[in-house]
Amino acid sequence: MLPDCNLDQVDFLVIGAGVAGLRAAIELAPHGSVLVVAKDSLRESSSEYAQGGIAAALNDDDEVALHEQDTLYAGDGLCDPRAVHTLVDEGPRAIEELIGWGAEFDREGGKLAFAREGAHSRNRVLHAQGDSTGKEIARTLYLHASSLPTVRFASFSAVVDLILAEGRVVGAVVFEGSSGTTRRIYASSVLLATGGLGRVYLETTNPDVATGDGVAMAWRAGAVIENIEFVQFHPTALYAANAPRFLLSEALRGDGAVLRNDKGEAFMARYHELADLAPRDVVSRAILAEMQLTGASHVWLDMSSRDAEYVRHRFPRIYETCMAYGVDITKSSPVHPAAHYAMGGVKTDLDGRTTVPGLFAAGEAACTGVHGANRLASNSLLEGVVFGRRAGQVMAGEKIRTHSGGEPPAFSAPSLSAEAIRTLAWKSCGISRDEAGLEAAIATLDASTWELPEALTLADIERRNMHEVAALIARMARWREESRGGHYRTDFPDASAQFTIPSQTSIAGRTE
Repeated sequence: MLPDCNLDQVDFLVIGAGVAGLRAAIELAPHGSVLVVAKDSLRESSSEYAQGGIAAALNDDDEVALHEQDTLYAGDGLCDPRAVHTLVDEGPRAIEELIGWGAEFDREGGKLAFAREGAHSRNRVLHAQGDSTGKEIARTLYLHASSLPTVRFASFSAVVDLILAEGRVVGAVVFEGSSGTTRRIYASSVLLATGGLGRVYLETTNPDVATGDGVAMAWRAGAVIENIEFVQFHPTALYAANAPRFLLSEALRGDGAVLRNDKGEAFMARYHELADLAPRDVVSRAILAEMQLTGASHVWLDMSSRDAEYVRHRFPRIYETCMAYGVDITKSSPVHPAAHYAMGGVKTDLDGRTTVPGLFAAGEAACTGVHGANRLASNSLLEGVVFGRRAGQVMAGEKIRTHSGGEPPAFSAPSLSAEAIRTLAWKSCGISRDEAGLEAAIATLDASTWELPEALTLADIERRNMHEVAALIARMARWREESRGGHYRTDFPDASAQFTIPSQTSIAGRTE
């Protein structure tokens, strides 16, 4: 490991400043000092980009049991029923708490406005400013957390690795981008709330910070990783020259947008009875099939059936972002699937405990069992808030004296470039997979050499994590010889009874 320049001690260390990390920090604040570490600015997280909304059974015609049923159905046989019940049962209270702290959700006639998204049986999805729900929730939680005297923040600070002593996580090594130095931070317990892993893929809607850091460092610390082969690919990401793969929310299709191929044909009815509102994995594969049939690089999302002014008002952030790249969403927008959300991650119980003492996880970095093989739209923000609170509550109750000592794993960076890793993951571990491609990916990743860099950089830290996460996805996807939810094997196109609960896919982490 590269030498540390100094050390610090806090009661609780939270890695990640999205909704899960912030909600946990609020819960921890009355019980001791809390440090929230963010790899980038405090405003750069996947939470900020969550457009679709947050789901909860608050509408007059809705019930918790219906939300539970919809979530279990979307998870395709791999949800943990206890986790799902916890999510939907505690969801309404979580929303009311956010509103009490100042969250401003969209309203109609003074009442909360509920929308319906794919696979929901009721209108139960709340939005903020049309398509800025995650941003509004993150804003609310940050303002509340930052008002608490025991909570501190450290931005532009990337965690290199966790520190273990006698089999317990006791802190982390943090790389400070401003100085290029590292420091050790010791804590009673550590929460991983690092978000997603979309940047492991060449095409992704995720921000640059989403490099699977939490999964990789937990695995190196010996934690169990579960269901990591289940990656949700969003079918409609903006596909324009010099533009990021900005997400065009599923709510557009819920409001009447139609997918058309390069010939102008509405094609989704040929693939699924729900047509444009079919499950995301079905839509993504259908788009790729149409692109292959027509030789096109993308398909079109046609919103021209709706009034242009309505579209601009309903989706202001999407409209303004796309217009900046010369795309008018009130007409037709070029779209292409992209990696969007990881259903798996660091295995936890209902209170965020991982399989390693002292280490907790919440949000997209965790695998609570809520999502199973496929996430129900707009459950992710709710999961972050509900399980972030639960993790914080238990961490506070299990507070022990802060440890010191212990050693992180030795640092080395892979020879493969980030671009090579991302291209390999997209090609072999993407929307459609087969044994030959997965075997080739594993062989390429295993053949990479590892070296200690002369001077540590953020790029080294991220490349190492991306390499290890890509290898985990490839290995677990190879093992799962069936197709289910977000995992599709062309050589095993059907679901297999042998993989249903309780036989979820997990792999024990390693310690160095």
